Amino acid sequence: MKKVYAILLLAFLNQAAMAQNSVTLQDCESQFLKNNLFLLASQYNIDASKALTIQSKIWDNPALTAELNAYNPEGNKYFDVGKEGQKSFGIEQLIYLGGKKRNEVKLAQTNEQLAELQFNDLLRTLKLQLRKSFYTVYYNTKSLETTDQQLAHIEDLINSYSVQAQKGNVPLKDVVRLQSLYLNFKNERMEVVNDNIEEQGNLRLLLNSKENVVPDVSKDEFSKYLKTMPFDLKSLEDQAIANRPDYLAKQKEIDANEINVKWQKSLSIPDLTLGANYDQRGGAFNKEANVSLGIPLPLWNKNKGNIKYAQTILEQSKVEKQNFDLQLQTEITSAWNKWEESRKNYSVIKPTVNADFEAVYNGMLNNFQKRNVSLLEFTDFMESYNQATILVNELKKKLALSGEELNSTINKDLF
Repeated sequence: MKKVYAILLLAFLNQAAMAQNSVTLQDCESQFLKNNLFLLASQYNIDASKALTIQSKIWDNPALTAELNAYNPEGNKYFDVGKEGQKSFGIEQLIYLGGKKRNEVKLAQTNEQLAELQFNDLLRTLKLQLRKSFYTVYYNTKSLETTDQQLAHIEDLINSYSVQAQKGNVPLKDVVRLQSLYLNFKNERMEVVNDNIEEQGNLRLLLNSKENVVPDVSKDEFSKYLKTMPFDLKSLEDQAIANRPDYLAKQKEIDANEINVKWQKSLSIPDLTLGANYDQRGGAFNKEANVSLGIPLPLWNKNKGNIKYAQTILEQSKVEKQNFDLQLQTEITSAWNKWEESRKNYSVIKPTVNADFEAVYNGMLNNFQKRNVSLLEFTDFMESYNQATILVNELKKKLALSGEELNSTINKDLF
């Protein structure tokens, strides 16, 4: 009797601890957005792209030149830079022609927008991983609670039957059967525990937390995945096109490559160097002031290789965009079918599960304790009950995971 009380007390304390530390999906996502190191690191890519945009708007600095006399052989003077000496000054500024600077700025701005889209796509991917790990840990924990409860009952039976077997009151084969059932449950439990360890690691990594996460999923939060929706591929595809950052990034890559082609073509146009200079006595006239113009002759380097390369990359990005269009349709259809199949499977067993699964188990346990049910019947029932309970949790988990996968495919909460 004391052992039973101890088990009940331990279970109560465990439930109380879980209730204290349990977190909702909304709590996890809030912590994820604040603390995730992947997002924080990726944010620097946006800042770096903004810095490059600022730099692209800056023109080259003007060049200032000065020429001072070192030795005057006529006057036998060093550094003769006075009124009768010689000195000259000049200043030059590079003037971009052909829209080079405009195209460079547009390309930098497009790359900045592309970096933001890539950040949003990383957010979408990590958010899906967070939700999948959250639901996996929750339903695995539910399965473990059922298995641990049965293991406790079986362990009590093994201890009781072992004593009775030593006295000769029950056959040893009953003890062996209970031990075999116990080991089978332990083995199944270990598989779930290993899966939970991995998913808990993912949660801690995503949340940048050192403590385990105890998920809490309400009935309303789960039931949202059971609603029925008509399959409209065109509507879902339009929503995905409008919301998916990776799809928008594909189009933005084409825009960037088109601008790059224009930029490379503009680089083939020579730039103008405009200057002004003053020469005290070295020119045709004393105190001479001149204006200079300079432009390179485009005889050999017309940037043909870079232009061809940019055009090739542009065509490649267009083909990749077409392939992504087909891939998007396949992803939407696949995600929808997975969710619909999971919804149907759970809807079929839902009435049976909700009837009184737990009541049947308690009734069977009471009847066994009253000797109304044989050990063989009871152990067979426990195996079936454990498998059924785990199966129900698996169906719930698959329904939630498939629903979240569909949400991520559209990048919109459909549920």
